[in-house]
Amino acid sequence: MYHYLFPYIWKVKRLLGFSIIGAFLLPAFAQVTNKPGSSYQFKEVNSIEKTAVRDQCRTGTCWSYSTLSFFESELIRMGKGSHDLSEMFVARNAYIEKAKTFVRMGGKHQFDEGGEGHDIPYIIEKYGIVPESVYSGLINGKTRHDHSQMMAVLKPIVEAISQEKPGNIGSEWIKAVEGVLDAYLGEIPESFEYQGKTYTPKSFAESLGLDMNDYAMLTSFTHHPYYKAFAIEVPDNWSMQSAWNIPLDEMMDVVNNSLEKGYSIAWATDVSEKGFSFRDGLAIVPTHDSLIKKIGKDDRLFNSAGAEKKGDAFSKPVTEKNIDSEFRQIAFDNQSTTDDHGMHIVAKYIEESTQKPFYLVKNSWGTGNPAQGYLYASDSYVRYKTISILVNKNGIPKSIRKKMNW
Repeated sequence: MYHYLFPYIWKVKRLLGFSIIGAFLLPAFAQVTNKPGSSYQFKEVNSIEKTAVRDQCRTGTCWSYSTLSFFESELIRMGKGSHDLSEMFVARNAYIEKAKTFVRMGGKHQFDEGGEGHDIPYIIEKYGIVPESVYSGLINGKTRHDHSQMMAVLKPIVEAISQEKPGNIGSEWIKAVEGVLDAYLGEIPESFEYQGKTYTPKSFAESLGLDMNDYAMLTSFTHHPYYKAFAIEVPDNWSMQSAWNIPLDEMMDVVNNSLEKGYSIAWATDVSEKGFSFRDGLAIVPTHDSLIKKIGKDDRLFNSAGAEKKGDAFSKPVTEKNIDSEFRQIAFDNQSTTDDHGMHIVAKYIEESTQKPFYLVKNSWGTGNPAQGYLYASDSYVRYKTISILVNKNGIPKSIRKKMNW
């Protein structure tokens, strides 16, 4: 997977006016940069195999894209081959579960497009999974996802049911929700053909050999005790599942150890910072925000092609803030750190001039940036803005697992 060629290929492709991917290969561990003209120089330390970059379009389903990308890498690692799993199959079934929870909570809960990484194991165990070729969530000739109108239809249904008098709620309303989902995303087949075999969603999930007990959600905050699990207090955690709480340095040890051992990381994070720029292929925490001038919007659920942020920090390495657990906790409590995006960490690099770690992150906003849909996130950014990580338990150092009694 020659992702480290992308910035250079992108530049030469524009200069020559044609595609040259495959025309030549650079040796492994070659230096790369985040965009043409940048003096950032990254050297690969380790890298995980992954599937192609995809585009969530105008949906808030990054959690499904990032975590399924993580499981696709797991399947490659396990020798199960390369599969394109259906993000919209997961999202569709999650909408049903969110609706049930919303009604059970009397409307005082989250019912929206967002979710968490642990929702994917939950949905797969309950509903199974299918390939993208079987269920794309695109019907009637549509080529791009947009759930805004669908949500405008769904929300009044669940809100009305949640306000019904006690004893007045039957099961009919669930069929109404399913009908809306069928109308906008398509019906899910009871069985399907894939690679010469017939499956149901459940049997296909079983054939992949993924054991959801092999995966753990981790986080690091000081308002709960370490080495205990708690439900992270963010709106998108609609299922209120728990994450293990460990010290910040140990959370980063898990990230680094996982990548070293050949395991990638599903990353829930905040991209609302000035230092996050998909357009520039970089996520950093400069000591001074004055190094970045923000123009437009490049920091939320949708890929805004016209948005940009300007400043030397995206073209020349700068000193970054030192992030400790107190600094991180303050940002979470005052909600300058929010849970607004999920991505997939697939490699570790070292920036040559500073010798600081950076992580290659696979996004789900298409390939319309110099790094072909990827970006480089600094160690400081990951420390500062991580809400949670989903990892294979074998990527957690034994010393940390022992403290977790796991």
